[in-house]
Amino acid sequence: MVPDIGRGSRTHGLLVYLYGPGRREEHTDAHLVGSWDGFAPDPGRDTSPDLDPKVTLARLTAALDLRVKQAGDRAPAKHVWHCSVRTAPGDRRLSDEEWNTVAQRILHATNIAPDGDPDGCRWIAVRHAEDHIHIVATLVRGDLRNPRLNYDFNKAQAECRRIEKEMSLRRLNAGDGTAAKNPTSAEKFKAERTGRPETSRETLREAIRQAIAGAATEEEFFTRLREAGLRVKVRHAPSGDALGYNVALPGDRNRHGDPVWYPGSKLAPDLSLPKIRLRLTNGPTERATPPEAVSTANWSPPARARRNATSIAERAAVLLDHDDNGEAAAQLVGVGELLDALAQTSPAATRTELAAAARSFERATRSHVRAEHADTRALRSAARGIVQAGGALGRGEDGGTTAMLVSTLVLVTLAAARWHSARGHAQQAHASRQAAAHLRTAYRQAATTPMRALHDHGRALPEAQRRMHEATLRTVLPECGVRADGMPTKTDALVATLAQAQLEGYDPEALLRQAINMRELDTAEDVNDVLVWRLRRIAQLPAHPGAAPRRPQAGTRPAKTSTNRTSERNAPAAAARPAVSDPRSRPPRR
Repeated sequence: MVPDIGRGSRTHGLLVYLYGPGRREEHTDAHLVGSWDGFAPDPGRDTSPDLDPKVTLARLTAALDLRVKQAGDRAPAKHVWHCSVRTAPGDRRLSDEEWNTVAQRILHATNIAPDGDPDGCRWIAVRHAEDHIHIVATLVRGDLRNPRLNYDFNKAQAECRRIEKEMSLRRLNAGDGTAAKNPTSAEKFKAERTGRPETSRETLREAIRQAIAGAATEEEFFTRLREAGLRVKVRHAPSGDALGYNVALPGDRNRHGDPVWYPGSKLAPDLSLPKIRLRLTNGPTERATPPEAVSTANWSPPARARRNATSIAERAAVLLDHDDNGEAAAQLVGVGELLDALAQTSPAATRTELAAAARSFERATRSHVRAEHADTRALRSAARGIVQAGGALGRGEDGGTTAMLVSTLVLVTLAAARWHSARGHAQQAHASRQAAAHLRTAYRQAATTPMRALHDHGRALPEAQRRMHEATLRTVLPECGVRADGMPTKTDALVATLAQAQLEGYDPEALLRQAINMRELDTAEDVNDVLVWRLRRIAQLPAHPGAAPRRPQAGTRPAKTSTNRTSERNAPAAAARPAVSDPRSRPPRR
């Protein structure tokens, strides 16, 4: 059950809308389901032959506004309190009596018309559809004082959660006041009228997030906004320092022909200039490519940037599995930037789902856990590297490394969902799971071509070589508690990867055990795919079998024994181990 609260100054205008046909003829059988005294005139059900419905509407307006007129100048300028309450899709249909109860409980919870208070504000509840009502109240009490409306939205939300439980309705996730502001009805109708797929508020919010992703300075951030086609207006102090900023879409104007400006802080709580500055002070390092990837000059810049980001994202998942709230909260912000960078530079085939994942995960980056004293330079550097590398073509090594990174980001978003769930952040956990679902779809789109090539490569191996590596899989996977799938069509890509790693000097069994021990596989949709990408990342194999492999540098080739692990220099996904054991730096294993 979702309440939506607004304030206005025209009682009659609102009633005309509620009892009218609606903007798309969606209003049917408009009538009262409740009122302050139970005897308010009802323009929708007053069937007296000698009364015009317009007259009844005027009488209802006069009755609601009676105390407002009596209070005179003491009445608030916006004296009309309007709350629409809607049940969730799939909920049962409530009766008029039940909707009356819902209205009275919300008015009591918000202190507008407390139970048993004869001086409560006058109100009505209008129903013109099966799934929602509109509550209208005038904000002057019987003693001509104004009601105290502190946190009326939060109180209405809390009461709706209780109503859902008691009336056996769908239980929605409770908010915590950190969500971005939803578009208003007027903004939605304007978007429909002008043919925009979304409101200006939503378009601007996404454009600002993408401009922040990996930005090194405030000047770069504003430059990116202008390059994205936005109108930008910076507010300056007398000293010349920037105090804040407003953005507008070209062509988005109000009735007077002026641009419709939005302050960053009104688009989302973390998009104000002071909060963006805090993020920029923990800016990205200039070098976005790690030392182990320098020799991969035969790979395209987008491929190298994505491979670098994959290792860094893996480390973020490690931190999310630990209890350091400030560190983990900061990692979520960095992961959000990484998703925004990936969405704006990925090929068209995956861009839609990646953009949807970034929009969903945006909610998961904000909670009441403050991201203090945490270093996100690695994630911001990875995001910057992806943006600077430009768009990926989606073919060859580009397509393979995109699939590799997206596969890892599925893991990260699921780790974020667990982190939020453990702290009672219901909306953020749900948003993380939504992002994971979009990423899984994007992965299937990105991985189709490289995985097909790997399958073909595996089937083309000599029979003796295939049997050897399949025997390794049958031995290692059950020993490590991983389901072994013996179907050849399922393990062809994994066999091909082990064969290629062996050619590069790696012990296939030791390498496979290391890949399994890196992280849990319980949440993997396809264990074989996850292991393929882990193996290819650890061994620095090309993400696409048609690309030339990277040969291990002198002195780094691992010993060919089943008990030795690949050297740390050849395993960028595992953080370096310090002298003192730090649980956040060890390769995790469930």
